[in-house]
Amino acid sequence: MRGDYGRRIPPEWSAMSKVFTALGDEHRQRILLLFEPGERLNVSQIADVSTLARSTVSHHLKTLREAEVLASEKLGKEVYFWINHAFLEACLSNVLRYLRESVQ
Repeated sequence: MRGDYGRRIPPEWSAMSKVFTALGDEHRQRILLLFEPGERLNVSQIADVSTLARSTVSHHLKTLREAEVLASEKLGKEVYFWINHAFLEACLSNVLRYLRESVQ
């Protein structure tokens, strides 16, 4: 066991807590799984296929966006969301790197 529990969390791990919290909710996982590769969806499109009210979908999208799991762009009156692949790959790669190194 490492005896340095009080050490600082590595900077590359700073966003990880928000990502895991955002993805810890089943509805947000379902929203994430709706996206086809390269697809951009708005609140209405997601609400139309979910069992959630539009306001609830908006809340979940806000959480995913604030955690940087999703990126967004406002076009006219609609906001379109897409998976922030680069950010998620970097964040999850840090976890995988730690796991690979800790096995040794």
